[in-house]
Amino acid sequence: MPEKHKELGKANINRLLLKLSFPSMIAMFANAIYNIVDTIFVGRGVGAQGIAGVAIVLPVVAIISSFAHMIGIGTGTLISRQLGRKEEEKVNRTAGNGFLLVILVGAFFSTIGLLFTNEIMRAFGATPTILPYASDYGQIVFIGMLWFPFCVSTSNYLRAEGNARDAMNAMLLGILVNVVLDYIFIFPLQMGMHGAALATISGKFTTLIYLIVYFRQPNHVINFRFRCLRLNKHVLKPALSVGLSGFGMRSSSSVANVVLNHTLGALGGDIAIAVFGVIYKITLFFGMPLYGLNQGMQPIVGFNFGADKPERIKRTIKLGFMYAVGYGILAIIFFQIFAEPIFGLFTKDQNLMQEGPRALRIIISMMWLMGIYQTTMGAHQAMGQPRAAFVLAIQRWVLLVTPLVLILPHVFNLGLDGVWLAFPLADFLGTIIALIFLFVTLRRRNIVR
Repeated sequence: MPEKHKELGKANINRLLLKLSFPSMIAMFANAIYNIVDTIFVGRGVGAQGIAGVAIVLPVVAIISSFAHMIGIGTGTLISRQLGRKEEEKVNRTAGNGFLLVILVGAFFSTIGLLFTNEIMRAFGATPTILPYASDYGQIVFIGMLWFPFCVSTSNYLRAEGNARDAMNAMLLGILVNVVLDYIFIFPLQMGMHGAALATISGKFTTLIYLIVYFRQPNHVINFRFRCLRLNKHVLKPALSVGLSGFGMRSSSSVANVVLNHTLGALGGDIAIAVFGVIYKITLFFGMPLYGLNQGMQPIVGFNFGADKPERIKRTIKLGFMYAVGYGILAIIFFQIFAEPIFGLFTKDQNLMQEGPRALRIIISMMWLMGIYQTTMGAHQAMGQPRAAFVLAIQRWVLLVTPLVLILPHVFNLGLDGVWLAFPLADFLGTIIALIFLFVTLRRRNIVR
């Protein structure tokens, strides 16, 4: 039996956090860079309506991904706590439940998406001019939903047993294939939206092959065993109750994007939707390292919560805050200074360039606080606190951004500026709420006195 996971309860916290976080950060950075490159290719090869079409499909993919995250985070953090309690015989039973459930989820959403592509695109805000682009992209992406959720979900298992580097390698390999095929399909082969979508699902298929090979090797704690592929309510109930926060975080942004797309369409038309489509990709780039830090922190907190080592939990959370805020401040300075050239990478459309950089500066102005509530939510997930984790997961998009998007445009006739201002106000309020939740949870669990 491998011993790597046991260092979660013994090794120096700072070195351990960096060791687990850096591979996740690199993978997330690479994923964010891919998202930007993909949008640049679509913007240069198809045009502003192509960007808007991708912006319509993204929330749909995010909702499907949210189910995969629910399964992966829930079963992954349960595995971490089981390893901390030295219940290694239960690990593969938990993983088997996750494997089977995420396969079923992928098959379900792929079928629904292919049957009702146009209807789904309209529901998510596609205007008549954007619909052909969104549908062309969405139809092919829905085929990839057969394996995309498996890739999203099961990467959590690699990190749970301390193999963050393999999780990184799986993602990087898929991204590399994706970017190369993006260029080939969109430019030399002139395949447009179909080419961008084919590149996306091909990259994820490469990641799938990597993960299958990994889980079939006998020298890991977690193995893909057919006899463990069964659903057990005693495993899934505690896992999914915690994983529900992962679902909430990803799906809540999609729910908000539906409101955003309709609001933007009413206030500013296709151009406003395209502007936010670019900004959304840029903010993904901003946030990905924070997600990577969160992923590196969770196995440490989960293991030591199971092993009843409160000092290591406190130390991990404090370091998470320190690194997250430090990165956030540096990133904000960079994006504020270089807003125009960054936005200009995606398009030369003067209508987009007139509004885009200014909107970007407003939206990201308080995002340096994002790391605080990300770390807080991740700690609650790792400690198996489902209710608090769920509230923290949905607070930004559902409880704060969505109501503010609906209200602020009508305050002092702010219009589109009201949409952009909703984001920094939500980030500020969300941080205060997150810190209150964390203090109460740590007191109740006697981690702080």
